[in-house]
Amino acid sequence: MNRVFIPLSLSEPDLVPADAPTGSLAGQTMGTSWSVKLIRPPQLDLQMIRNGIEQQLNLVITQMSTWSATSDMSRYNHAEAGSWHVLPAQFLRVLDCALEIAERSGGAYDPSVGPLVNLWGFGPDPVQAEAPDATLLEQARARCGWQRVRIDRARNALLQPGGLYLDFSSIAKGYAVDLVADYLRSIGVQSHLVEIGGELRGHGVKADGHPWWVGLEQPAGSESDVQSIVALHGLALATSGDYRRYFEHDGTRYSHTIDPRTAQPIAHALASVAVLHTDCMTADAWATALMVLGDEEGLALALEAGLAALFVRRDGAGFRESMTPAMQAMLS
Repeated sequence: MNRVFIPLSLSEPDLVPADAPTGSLAGQTMGTSWSVKLIRPPQLDLQMIRNGIEQQLNLVITQMSTWSATSDMSRYNHAEAGSWHVLPAQFLRVLDCALEIAERSGGAYDPSVGPLVNLWGFGPDPVQAEAPDATLLEQARARCGWQRVRIDRARNALLQPGGLYLDFSSIAKGYAVDLVADYLRSIGVQSHLVEIGGELRGHGVKADGHPWWVGLEQPAGSESDVQSIVALHGLALATSGDYRRYFEHDGTRYSHTIDPRTAQPIAHALASVAVLHTDCMTADAWATALMVLGDEEGLALALEAGLAALFVRRDGAGFRESMTPAMQAMLS
């Protein structure tokens, strides 16, 4: 049984000629996979399109990767206290979005959470096999705090106050999806579906006139016979879940999603949050923020922000759903 979500504000999609070539491209980036399905104008070569897509992906890595020692992000993170760093416009755009959601979520989302992510073994450092020492946790926590970020708008420069370590892992994939989608539209590929590590954005319709249908991710262990699908036309989808990355020690499961306010992995009943938004960067960051907050606080904030969000929480041996009015309104 399918449950269908349709965007409320639909622009008229471009008609697709019946003989328009279809194509699929895929690869690896940012420690995960990417894929693009598209319908292209006949004059556009598929290899040329791939090259353009990879340029967008490489831009994100070059600017925002914590895994690359030569990225703009890594150079900033390891710079000396008191130094200023002129950063690219794309970097600052992502930072601005992250800071806005940090403020609106009361710090449940924090782009400076990197030291804690690394200490718990979910960053570039080796995978953790047990909970870190309390003293080390406090030292890492002292380095965090989105309020420490200082931007000189006149110079597009960022101050390194000392020990501040930014981490865009909960927003960069979404931004990369947006870059790829915007690139495709800029070269005339109006019908496409972009996916990076499970985050998606689509536009237009397929040759049969149907939109790009995608299923909402279900938590591991869910046996629901209802499959939620959404029409991604002018819409992005991001999902955050506590089942994607974790480790277990002494019977305790430690999720990769860290609550910056407690310095601990989340430990509530919320299993996943799916957010629909016009851009994937914003959806990606909000999904993480709501996941940290949990089903009650997260739902309250999603209502306040007018977000289209679906919450799935563990309830005994099963799962229970909640959705915002904005999400409910999309039900067909």
